[in-house]
Amino acid sequence: MKHSIFLLLLTFSAAAQQHCGYDFTSYVVLQVREEGKREFLKGLTVTLLDTDSNPAVNIDNRYSWTSKDQVLTFFENYRIGERWFFPHAAESYVLQVTNEFPADEMRVRIEDPSGVYAPVEFPLYAWNMYVLCTTQAQQAMSFGRRTNKPVEAWLKKK
Repeated sequence: MKHSIFLLLLTFSAAAQQHCGYDFTSYVVLQVREEGKREFLKGLTVTLLDTDSNPAVNIDNRYSWTSKDQVLTFFENYRIGERWFFPHAAESYVLQVTNEFPADEMRVRIEDPSGVYAPVEFPLYAWNMYVLCTTQAQQAMSFGRRTNKPVEAWLKKK
């Protein structure tokens, strides 16, 4: 009888703890365009920086669950069949981060390897994150600006 009650409670507990597919993960999404134009700029190098503008190294997965002990760089969102890899953003640069990511302490540097556009650097903020699981998204949206919007970056030609 004790085992039956325990199994019943365990079943109800498991059912009550529904998980989101993005548990423990958030994203930072960048829309990068040439100043005055609408087209997305591809082939750029987008690097996460610390407060001193040094490339942010993901020591012991402090900032992201991927790329342990490496400099964190954004990747271009890509299509898998008809849908985007990160379906909440279309053509963009994306960085997967932990939910405890200290966005307010970080910066982003965008560089053009072809040399057409001048590099740009700017700060991130907590509201720049795509917080996708319901309870975390509700907490993030209780104060301040709305989350889950891409950061818009505009580059100038040299």
